[in-house]
Amino acid sequence: MHRSTKTNPDSLTPQTLAKAIFTVNRHAKTATNNKYLYKLKHEAIVKLLKEGKAEKKGLHFSNNPKFSQQQSDVLVQCNGFTFHIPPTKEDFQNLPHLGELNSSIRNPRVQMSLNTAKRLLQSYTGLREDEKRNTQTNARTGSYQKPIFKRLGESYGPITRKSHSRFSKSERT
Repeated sequence: MHRSTKTNPDSLTPQTLAKAIFTVNRHAKTATNNKYLYKLKHEAIVKLLKEGKAEKKGLHFSNNPKFSQQQSDVLVQCNGFTFHIPPTKEDFQNLPHLGELNSSIRNPRVQMSLNTAKRLLQSYTGLREDEKRNTQTNARTGSYQKPIFKRLGESYGPITRKSHSRFSKSERT
């Protein structure tokens, strides 16, 4: 039995897309290659904003500013979910600054797999993951060489040994 990789256009509701963005964002925080996941999140939010399905609420001070300097992020709300994206110059002029992030406000709990979320957002945005990254990963794993182990007592260089015993012949007698 094969699962269909195509998504139903009816499943691309703002609520479903918000859940998918939340899932991708949660996984991106711990992913080894998180650039694609953050780009997918950003593109989906920008498209939702253009379509009027999401709304920019204001600016927040960032919890993780770059280079220990103060930085702000745009707070975006979509169907009960809130997300942060990098601001544009227009955002600083048009949006109110809300100050510090309120850590008591949380997004609703979501149970969606990362693959499902990625598939939904990819079909919504048209963004695809680079195949180049996958071939680099495969090239790295294909070029793995086993380490060479020496027997106990062997060395890597031409070092000569005088005796195998701890004591010299004169001490043994």
